[in-house]
Amino acid sequence: MDGIAWLAGEPRSPAAERYCLADWKAFMDNYITPNGPASSLPQGVLPPLPPSEPSKQPEKTYPTVLQQHLNNVRKFSDCVVLTRVGDFYEMYFDQVEQYAPLVGLKTAKRATTLGDVSMAGFQHTQLDRYLKMFVQDLGKQVAISEQIRLPESERNSRGGGPMFDRKVTRVVTAGTLIDESFVDPFESNFLLAVHTDLKKAVHSNDTTSTANVGAVKFGLAWVDVSSGDFYTQSCDASTLASAVSRIGPKEVVVRRSIDEQHQDGLQRLIGEGTYSTEIFDSEQSMNVFADWNEVLERQVTTEERDAFSDEEVQAGNLVLSFIHEKLIDTNILLQAPVRRSSEETMVIDRQSLRNLEIRATLRDGLTRGSLLQIFRRTVTNSGARLLSQRLVSPSLSLSVINRRLDLVQEFHEHDVLRERIIAYLQRTADTTRVLQRFSIAKGDADDLLSLARTINMVQQIADSLQTHVLRESDRDSSTQETDAKKSVKSRTSVSSLSDLLARLMLVGAAKLARSIVSTIDEEGLSKQHAAEDEQALASEEMTADVVAADAAGKTSPKLARRASKQASLSVAQSSDDQDIWIMRRSASPALGQAHTKLDGLIASKQDLANKLRAATKAESLTLKWSAQLGHFIHIK
Repeated sequence: MDGIAWLAGEPRSPAAERYCLADWKAFMDNYITPNGPASSLPQGVLPPLPPSEPSKQPEKTYPTVLQQHLNNVRKFSDCVVLTRVGDFYEMYFDQVEQYAPLVGLKTAKRATTLGDVSMAGFQHTQLDRYLKMFVQDLGKQVAISEQIRLPESERNSRGGGPMFDRKVTRVVTAGTLIDESFVDPFESNFLLAVHTDLKKAVHSNDTTSTANVGAVKFGLAWVDVSSGDFYTQSCDASTLASAVSRIGPKEVVVRRSIDEQHQDGLQRLIGEGTYSTEIFDSEQSMNVFADWNEVLERQVTTEERDAFSDEEVQAGNLVLSFIHEKLIDTNILLQAPVRRSSEETMVIDRQSLRNLEIRATLRDGLTRGSLLQIFRRTVTNSGARLLSQRLVSPSLSLSVINRRLDLVQEFHEHDVLRERIIAYLQRTADTTRVLQRFSIAKGDADDLLSLARTINMVQQIADSLQTHVLRESDRDSSTQETDAKKSVKSRTSVSSLSDLLARLMLVGAAKLARSIVSTIDEEGLSKQHAAEDEQALASEEMTADVVAADAAGKTSPKLARRASKQASLSVAQSSDDQDIWIMRRSASPALGQAHTKLDGLIASKQDLANKLRAATKAESLTLKWSAQLGHFIHIK
C-alpha cells in the first residue's frame, strides 16, 4: 500500500521510501532489461480479445402434461386427442378452438413459459357423452390418451421425472365401438372393408359394356367389434352399392394405394350413405390368411380357407389390420368368418331397399314407420339385430325357410310354451356383447352376474323345450294310427324343436353360473353402485357450479382441487367405515388369507390409534391415508 502511495506522489515515511526504492529497482532489473521476460512479450498493438460466450439460458418448454399431449397430437394428426389428467379428459392448443364450441365445452387459458395455451375438458364420467358427439355427430376419430403411472425405479432413473406417462391406448372410430353406452342395441355396428383392383374397377365404371363391369371382382369383409361377428362376400361392380346398402356399415375402409381421381371413382361405385369412409394405409397390415387365427376364437381349417376368394382374403386382411391399429392395447377376439353367397340369400338392390322402406322411411330416413319397426317384436337385442339382417337378406333355402316356419307354427299353437319362453328370454342379457367385453378385459361384476342369469335362463328354456318335445312325442305315438297327416305335422315340429334344443345344450355352463353367483357379493355390489352414483351426483353439482359462475360473470371454482378434496375425503371415510367388497371372502383360498391378514392389520391400526389417543389425550385423533400425504395423524 505504501508503494502505491509513493507512486501516486503521496507523503511517505523514510523506511517506506527505502522499501519502495528497492522494490522498484528489482522490478526494473527483471522486466525492463533487454534480457528480462519483457523481451518475449508481443510488441505493438495487441489483437482484440475473443468475444465472450453468452451465458446459456435454460430452454423454454411446455409443462410435461402439455408436451405429452402435443406429442400425441403430432402422432395422431387426424384425430381429436383427449388426454386424461386426474379425473378429467382435456384438450389443448388449436383443437380447443376448433372443436370445443361444437360440443359445448367452455374454453380457458393455461399460463406457460411459452405463452398461454387454450384448454377445455370434462369429467371422465362424461366420456361416452362427448365420444358420441365427436364420433357419431361430427364424424371424427378420437385418440384417448390415458395416464399410466410410472414405476418408482423408472422415475428415479429419470432423476425425479413425472409420475405419469400419457399414452394413446385406443383410437375410437364409428366402426370400432365396443362397449360405449351410445351403441345402438338393436342394430349391428359393422365396420366394412372393400378391396379390389381399383384402376380396373374405375375403368369398368366408365364403360358401357356390361361384360366389363361384371368382370371386376370386389372383396367385402365386415366385422361388428361389439359382438365379434365376422362376414365376407364377393361381388362385382354392378352390385357393390346394393351389397353395401344391405350390410349397412357405420364405417367403410379402403386401402390407400391409388391417386385421388381413382379414389373418387371407387366412392361412386360404393355409393352414398350414412357411413364414414376411411382411407387406410398401415405398415403393419396383415398379409396372409394365417394371421387371422390370432384374433379368432376358432382357427379356420384349410378346407374353409379354400372357400374364400382372393379378394375376400385381402378385404379381411384390411379390416383386421384397421382394427389392430385402432384398438392399440386391446386383444380383440372375433368369431370365425362366415362367407355369404348370393346363391343363399335374396339379393335386394339398393333402390328396392329404399322404396320398400325395409329399414328406414323415405321421408326422414328413420326406423320408426319402416317395415323393420312394424315386424320388430323381438324380446332380446340380439334377436332384433338378427331380424334386421334377415329382412334385408332373406334366405333362398327351402329347408331353412320351412324349418323356421315350423318353429313359428309350433310356438303359435302352444300359447303356454310361448309365454314361458318369452318370460325366460326377457331375463337374459345381450350375451354376444357381454362376452365381447370380457374378451377386451372390460367386463365387470355386473356383466358376470348377467351372464350367470342368462345361463340359468337358457337352462330353463332347454328344460321347457325338452319337456314339450317328450310330451309331443308321446302324443304323436298315440295318434299315429288314427290321424297320419296330423302325426307327420307333429313330427316335423318336434324335429325343429329338437334341432333348436341341441344348440342350447351348454356343457359346463351351469357350473360356471353357480361359481359366479357364489363368488360375487350382490349386496356389496349394490353399495358400490350407490357410492358411484353419489360421486356422479357430486360431479354434476360441480359442473352446475361452473355453469352458474360463468352465467353470473364470476370466477369459476377450481374443479380439480374440489375433486381431489372429495377423493381424499372418500378415502378417509372408507378407512374409518367398513370397506365395500364385491367379492365374497370364500371366493378363493388366497382371497380368504388376504382378508385374514387385512383384518389383523386393521386391528393393529386400531390398537395404535388407541395408544396415541391415550398418550396425547386427544380423543379426536384418527389415523388416515391420502395419495398426497400417505399415512398421517389427524386431530380435529
